[in-house]
Amino acid sequence: MRSLLAVFAVFLLASPAIAADKPSFVLFVTDDQRADCLSCAGHPLLKTPNIDAIAKSGTRFTNGFVTTSICCISRASIMSGRLARHHKVPDFRTAFTNEVMATTFPALLKKNGYRVGILGKWGVGGTPPKEHFDFWDAWGGQGNFFHDVNGEKVHNSEYLARQAVKFIADTPANTPFCLIVLYKSPHEPYQPDPRDAGLFKDTKITPPKTADEKYFKELPEFLKTSLNRVRAVRDFPTADKYQEFVKQYFRCIAGVDRSVGIITKELADKKRADSTVVVYTSDNGFFLGERGFNHKWLMYEESIRVPLIVADPRIPKAQRGVKRNELVLNIDIAPTILHLAGVEIPKEMDGVRLTRLLGSEPVKWRSHFFYEHHYFHSKDPKNHIPRTEGIRTDRWKYITYTDHPEYVELFDLHNDPLEEKNLAPDPKHKDALAEMKALYEKEVKRLPPAIPGGNAGKKK
Repeated sequence: MRSLLAVFAVFLLASPAIAADKPSFVLFVTDDQRADCLSCAGHPLLKTPNIDAIAKSGTRFTNGFVTTSICCISRASIMSGRLARHHKVPDFRTAFTNEVMATTFPALLKKNGYRVGILGKWGVGGTPPKEHFDFWDAWGGQGNFFHDVNGEKVHNSEYLARQAVKFIADTPANTPFCLIVLYKSPHEPYQPDPRDAGLFKDTKITPPKTADEKYFKELPEFLKTSLNRVRAVRDFPTADKYQEFVKQYFRCIAGVDRSVGIITKELADKKRADSTVVVYTSDNGFFLGERGFNHKWLMYEESIRVPLIVADPRIPKAQRGVKRNELVLNIDIAPTILHLAGVEIPKEMDGVRLTRLLGSEPVKWRSHFFYEHHYFHSKDPKNHIPRTEGIRTDRWKYITYTDHPEYVELFDLHNDPLEEKNLAPDPKHKDALAEMKALYEKEVKRLPPAIPGGNAGKKK
């Protein structure tokens, strides 16, 4: 017969109070949202009060980046905590291997007793890995901006909010959960919620400084003919078209903010807000005319910078509403969630946990990161994505194009945050160039060969 002490121990382990000690998680991931497109980040036009509230209750990272700026690869990095060369998803067709999928944070949370749900744009190819989730309402492709719900036309951001509310309501109060909400917005071709159609109607959008034609003229020919330029000419060939394009982009983000508010309110209504860690980010940044470009892919700041906010309601109030300037990455999200859940972080993950930065204490942190983009889209020299690698430190950025080794870029980000002047040809900066090149070569040497990805006829 078991002792009374043993019975009491079993009771404690099974009790709701013990289960509640494990935090729950909500991860929001938008599509193509620039780091500066939040009102808490200082945007002069956009109002995002619900996302701002997450930042006010947590930590907003002002230097959040992706390690590959394209949705399928970046989303694979978010789930796996790995660089593209390690998670081995180079394009829209390829699925996670069984080995990699088993070490993603949702799979590990489910294995460790979490109820795991996923909604929206999964973005990774292959057969949907539904067996690793308790609730699956996601898709591998781009999906649609509107859903038919019993004859009602519902915008994607609203639809995801409704499904999230259902998931939270259906989760037992003593069960820790992880809900991953993957938005289609603000991916083009933009179709905002009709409720937001009038936003910015009478507003004049000021193009960025580097949209001036002189910055485009300074580029090498292979960048002038890239898909970034092709899409810009297609999407905003005139000043009026540019105005509408950017306003539609902003309107889609406004719809996301409303959706986030619905979900966070449900957390509060169900008494889960005080035990739920909320993370907000995007899969990549976006050009809005800089250098005459549209979309992402390249290693310039507009393309690789993303919003990244982590709000843990259990930390002291004095440590909330903090801004941190360290270099943080999309691959850091998975190990952060696992650490907070008390789950061992797989050694295969390239990212590091952000929990040491959730506050205002000084911390020794990474000094640089490696960037790669090997999805080529097309071999047509007038419709291609230049394959890119490079290194970014707090001050310097070194960019090389693997198909055009004759051209490299070096930017002093402290003195040139808009990357207006390429210093690589300048003899005065030969030492900085040599140092950054050596750091880049060291990173490449420690990594396996790059995995090229190709166009499978999917939208990007």
